[in-house]
Amino acid sequence: MQTPPFESPTFFTHDLRIRLHDTDAAGVLFYGHLFRHAHDAYESFMEHIGFALPALIGTGPTPLLPLPIIQAQARYQRPLRHGEAVRIELRVTEVRDRSFALDYRFCDTQGRACATASTVHCLADAQMVLPEELRRALTDRIADLDRNPGQRRA
Repeated sequence: MQTPPFESPTFFTHDLRIRLHDTDAAGVLFYGHLFRHAHDAYESFMEHIGFALPALIGTGPTPLLPLPIIQAQARYQRPLRHGEAVRIELRVTEVRDRSFALDYRFCDTQGRACATASTVHCLADAQMVLPEELRRALTDRIADLDRNPGQRRA
């Protein structure tokens, strides 16, 4: 059973279990799947703050608010194996007029960091800016980080 998403003053959590189809021949999380799980956490977070991606980006040939990932990176610190429970801690690290950045910390059941990742999402249309409601929802979470400087950052 998956735990419902949780939001602390400093991060949003998304829980998962490493499935067989997530692993390589050695039974370890295939490196590219880390980004798939990060994106799942991103989608859950956006829905949690009131901006579910299906409504935000729309359907059909012309997206309402195209927000492609323009930068992604990851660091692997400990293998994640088939069957392991993992908690992703997602943090908003920056909000600009047309973009925002997120950090992800992948933790095992003891709270140890197994991997970290970061993504930058940017509007594809240079004439657009992030809607004020979205900017406020994201910026509020950065302010929460600033009020809690002792908390872990990815």
